Order: sequence, then C-alpha cells, then structure tokens
Amino acid sequence: MSERPYTKKPGRLTVHVLNRTVAFLTRRGISVWGSRVLAVRGRTSGAWRTTPVNLLTVGDAQYLVAPRGHVQWTHNMRAAGGGRLILGRRADAFTADEVADADKPELLRAYLRRWKWEVGAFFRGVGPDSTDEELRRVAPDHPIFRVTPTGPADVPGA
Repeated sequence: MSERPYTKKPGRLTVHVLNRTVAFLTRRGISVWGSRVLAVRGRTSGAWRTTPVNLLTVGDAQYLVAPRGHVQWTHNMRAAGGGRLILGRRADAFTADEVADADKPELLRAYLRRWKWEVGAFFRGVGPDSTDEELRRVAPDHPIFRVTPTGPADVPGA
C-alpha cells in the first residue's frame, strides 16, 4: 500500500481569520512579509482559485513553497503550469517549474529562515539550522515551484 502524500490542512482560525486577513491586505497592495495572492486555474473546473502565499526570493529567482504539503494549489499548479501572483491591483502572470527534491535543501533553509515563526510547525522539527540530510528527509513533503514571470496580467475576478 502506498503512503499518502503529506498534507496539513489549515484549521478554522487559519482559514477564516489569518488567510482572509493576509489576502485582504495583499489585495489592497500591502504585502505581509512577501505575501502575494496566488491565482491558479482549477485542474478540473478551470475556474480561478486563490490563496495567500509567501513568495521566496533566492538570488535572482523566485519560488513558491508549499509548507502544508501537497495541497490543492500544488495539484492545480502542476496541471496549469503557472498562474498569477497578485499584489494590490497588479497581477503578474508566470510559468512554474517544480523543483526536484535533491535541489530543495537550500530553498527550504531560506524559506524557514524567513518564515519559520509562521510555518515551522508544518516541517516536523526541521528548521533553518537543520542539516542538508534533515532537509532532504522532508523535501518530498513540500512541493516547491520556481516562478518565471511572463508579464502583467488581468486580476482574476476583477
């Protein structure tokens, strides 16, 4: 029997208060520690789906990390191959390429260095000071997508 992919569903406080608050502020142009609203087409419906995310910048590259594991937006991203990142009235279209597990330790370390206070509980004891081996152990549980901007786009639902 195969093991199910790691997923940590958000609780009521996160869904009804925290995510809504961050999305509200981000839609009004106030980025909370690098927040954006991710818009990606649903893999079945084709409708735009949105969720707040933290946009990680490492060097000249940008990444989306899924701290809660293989959640709906990660499945939709694989199917769509890209989406839009929204901050205020600005939406930037992008393509996305999934990062291989072997290439994730540096990115996970950078993500945890910046947002461990917010997402650390989802990484089961692994933090920014963990060894590469420890980060490789959790890498399959946390999809990461490299974001390549393709230009301005319309804000979905606007």
